[in-house]
Amino acid sequence: MTSTQTTPQPRSAEEWIQILFDPASFDEQFTGVRTPDPLKFSDSSSYPDRLAAAREKTGRREAVWTGVAWLGGHRVVAAVSDFRFIGGTMGFAVGERVAEAMEQARKAKIPFVAVTCSGGARMQEGVVALFQMAKTAAAAQRLHEAGVPMITVLASPTTGGVYASYATQADLIVAEDGAVIGFAGGRVRAVRSTTDEDETLHATDLFDAGQIDAVLPSEGIRPFLIRAVRMMIRPTPPAKDAVPPPVPLGVAASGWDAVQAARHPERPRAGQYLVMMLADFIPIRGDRAGTDDPALTAGFGRIDEINVVCIAQDRTHGDGRVTPAGYRKARRAMQIANRLDLPLITLVDTPGASDSLADEKHGLAGAISDCLATMAAATNPTVSAVIGEGGSGGALALSVADRLLMQQNAIYAVTSPEGAAAILYRDRDRAPEVADHLGITATDLKKLGVIDTIVPEPPGGAHDEPRAAANMLAQELKRALAQSMRGRGSARRRQREKRLHRLGRTRFAPLRDAADLLAGVSELAVHALDSGRQLLENRLRGGNDHSSDGDA
Repeated sequence: MTSTQTTPQPRSAEEWIQILFDPASFDEQFTGVRTPDPLKFSDSSSYPDRLAAAREKTGRREAVWTGVAWLGGHRVVAAVSDFRFIGGTMGFAVGERVAEAMEQARKAKIPFVAVTCSGGARMQEGVVALFQMAKTAAAAQRLHEAGVPMITVLASPTTGGVYASYATQADLIVAEDGAVIGFAGGRVRAVRSTTDEDETLHATDLFDAGQIDAVLPSEGIRPFLIRAVRMMIRPTPPAKDAVPPPVPLGVAASGWDAVQAARHPERPRAGQYLVMMLADFIPIRGDRAGTDDPALTAGFGRIDEINVVCIAQDRTHGDGRVTPAGYRKARRAMQIANRLDLPLITLVDTPGASDSLADEKHGLAGAISDCLATMAAATNPTVSAVIGEGGSGGALALSVADRLLMQQNAIYAVTSPEGAAAILYRDRDRAPEVADHLGITATDLKKLGVIDTIVPEPPGGAHDEPRAAANMLAQELKRALAQSMRGRGSARRRQREKRLHRLGRTRFAPLRDAADLLAGVSELAVHALDSGRQLLENRLRGGNDHSSDGDA
């Protein structure tokens, strides 16, 4: 692909600091790293001479500014590349300073913001420079393990070793509009090109491919970063008196009526609910493997004052069938939520996964399995809500949560009624008859112990009063979040696993367990009574013998 967009001129690190951070708040640190000359490199001039010229030109010792700054009132650690200094390339000193900055963010538990503008690894330091990719990627991984948020701003140009190391490790990546971005820069790619034309990729090319989350003009990046940092802060559980009371439940649809209600063309979909329920939302984009599926929405949100990560199957894009790329995006969001310890909300509404032969070849089964395993192992609070149609494994992939909610006119099925009728009777027209026996309604699943809560809908159904339906759903989500957030991480996981093991027992299993317990207690009581009677008889017999001896 060759893009012909207008490319912005590289800005200095000082300019980016002025654009992004609170005025006069940047405190430069980690400056005591010396730049080595491991190869004694020389071309038209020696490496020390090049360094001296760059230092005279920029007034800086190296190609990165590192330090602590304030961003919208939030303290962050930052590393900002300076393209003026030997093309912003990363050698030992740059890699060391970036890694030290990340370590400071990890210790202080404050977000790390990287602004990259670089030609890649510094050729004059050879493989020593190349291995700074590994050093900085390892430092980013330590941030992830510590639950510290990381955001990258890709400024123009960002290429080579910087792009392929710490820059792309961020939880959220935003790019400068028009920026040239790629692992191989145009000059490098031209070496193997059959034409004289230098092929380049710009920010929007990678946005379309799901490799970055947002593309903004330089003046729009600071407000974006402020919102993102605020929504990445782990929330505290709401006070008990702040939790809304349960909403009274009306009459739920049954059987085929529930199927029709769940599929009603005017029924609110996930995208509409997110708009109505969330105070703010920043979407994440793509599976980081080259694709973005619009049928799966994910991102950082805020419901009242609770920061959350949201994942939603959105039927406003096609019929809501999610592709392997969509499930990979979902898993990415699950992993971000878990490592940042942010509550996860999933909204389930799909007739099933997108199961074409192409989807199968692209890893559909594995992508669904990965979502199931990731949710099952999560230690952060998780809440799922079925808001329409819960179709088979495609719905289950987003349903393994601490609390599972279901709107009263939603359905959840192992297969569609039409599919079941075709299998059982070879007649899809018998779907209404089969629907009554599949146990697909909220009432059915509450009795089975599959779901925790039935979410009320307005009397005419969610499609009749979407705003009222959104308010009811938001209240129950907040109640469920409050319950899940009060638990401990490892305990949440154990409880979730116990729940999975309990499913499948019959409705009468608890009664049998109680009967067995009562039988055991009765047996012990009978044994105790027999023992007591025997002891009393022995005492009475002994007493009588003693009296006879005395009289004699």
